[in-house]
Amino acid sequence: MGRTGIVRHKKYMEHSMGAYHPESPERLRAIYAMLDEPEMADLFVQVPVREATREELLAIHSSDYIERIKSTSGVEYTYLDPDTQTCAASYEAALLAAGGLCEAISMVLSGKLDNAFALVRPPGHHAERSEAKGFCLFNNVAVGARFSQSNFKVERILIVDWDLHHGNGTQHSFESDPSVLYFSTHQYPYYPGSGAFNEVGIGEGRGLTINVPLSTGYGDGEFVGIYEKILKPIALEFKPEIVLVSAGFDIYKGDPLGGMRVSTGGFAALTRVVMDIADTCCQGKVVLTLEGGYDVEGERDSVKEVLKELAGASQTNSEGFLSRADHGKLQYTIGQVKSYHREFWKNL
Repeated sequence: MGRTGIVRHKKYMEHSMGAYHPESPERLRAIYAMLDEPEMADLFVQVPVREATREELLAIHSSDYIERIKSTSGVEYTYLDPDTQTCAASYEAALLAAGGLCEAISMVLSGKLDNAFALVRPPGHHAERSEAKGFCLFNNVAVGARFSQSNFKVERILIVDWDLHHGNGTQHSFESDPSVLYFSTHQYPYYPGSGAFNEVGIGEGRGLTINVPLSTGYGDGEFVGIYEKILKPIALEFKPEIVLVSAGFDIYKGDPLGGMRVSTGGFAALTRVVMDIADTCCQGKVVLTLEGGYDVEGERDSVKEVLKELAGASQTNSEGFLSRADHGKLQYTIGQVKSYHREFWKNL
């Protein structure tokens, strides 16, 4: 059994965007209750939670934007975009979300933990340098990546994003940076509208942004196939020193906002592929952070399977999932990615 950290805090549940908003405190309430079940209670190390510093946020966000979010503190409701609003407690929750992830990364990179999962709200991957978008305030995973570089001199970071929606903010943070490889599978065309195959990075970052846009209906076999046949060979060539995951659970088969068909076991298999990459490249250093996922029970059960995989309580064999793939869909997708990225990666 490994040493797996979790980030949890009651303040994350105080962030609310309204009674009927899908990104609700119930998401974490259900997950935290699951963590306290007898089967799970002794598997994890609690990561101490802190607020992100202004300096840490400035590595990704503009000063004016940070002040804009800070100005919402104590204000009952503030609309930032048509989908994204804050309540009085949202600024503090957002600071704790980014800071909690940084603390988890610190514990993994310093060897105190093998891996970790930041079970935080609000999510982050849509947040741009100067703009809140898609339920996101601060871009947690991007802040965490820069924290890794500035505090631990990490030279190569892999960010994997399996959320239903493309992580526009994360891509824009690193698309010209050759030190960060960003890999995203996402439903397309769908919010936010970015993430086409031909978005491969800019300048020195060309080839380091890998987008895998998918039509609806992709399930366990197709997802595992994409991660085994595209992500793994590229990642093994890139040799990251840490793997960060924007773990969205809205590709779950019952998600009300999605059109994908991934099961709870499928999430375990994706986690295993990512862990295999990290075991080969960076002594298993993986840190996940929670993004979307709006079927509360499905997300809870899927997070449970991911955590069991991280903690060594289960070991999923992805080959069984691959055998169930729709190989026509899979080969088309792999072919498209190769056509845009073969020039950058010998392993393709």
